[in-house]
Amino acid sequence: MARPKNFDPDAAIEQAMTVFWRQGYGATTPQQLVDSLQIGKGSLYNAFGGKRQLFDLALRRYLDLRLAAVTTRLEGPGPAKERLRTALHFLVDSYFTGPDPRGCLATNSAVEFGRADEAVAAQVRNLFDRIESAVQALLEEGQRAGEFPPGHDAAALASMLLNTVTGMNVLARIEPGPDRLRRVVDATVDLL
Repeated sequence: MARPKNFDPDAAIEQAMTVFWRQGYGATTPQQLVDSLQIGKGSLYNAFGGKRQLFDLALRRYLDLRLAAVTTRLEGPGPAKERLRTALHFLVDSYFTGPDPRGCLATNSAVEFGRADEAVAAQVRNLFDRIESAVQALLEEGQRAGEFPPGHDAAALASMLLNTVTGMNVLARIEPGPDRLRRVVDATVDLL
């Protein structure tokens, strides 16, 4: 007879997300996961299948949370330009929660895995595509409202903003605080 789980799998996935976000996939050992999640090795393998399967669940959780948080800010009330600024400032602030700057788990995973792991690449690309699409919709709305110049290609601007954000994600891994990234956000939005 199987023993009942003595832990909350959702809480374990959330904690694993934090560990992978801070350390990366390759630098995280199964023992570190077991210690951080405060579960036995058997529970790790029985509940999740192993480190890689837990990483996939943690990455999916992160991607879902990140997409929801960004699109909520982009689609909220107020002028389009300020919603964009708010969404970008949210991203900057999220990089510096806790004692260690972590950047973005999606970007970190893209850098760590590259195209060598198509499953990870596809998940991260999907997030980037969806955020870029939401930014494009906001820019088009702002163009119709006269907040952004109508002659610019909103799709190209959205791609440029995605590139800016991924660059900020990498920079956040080494910055001591959010000041430089906040300047990047403000300058970028003001240039639009």
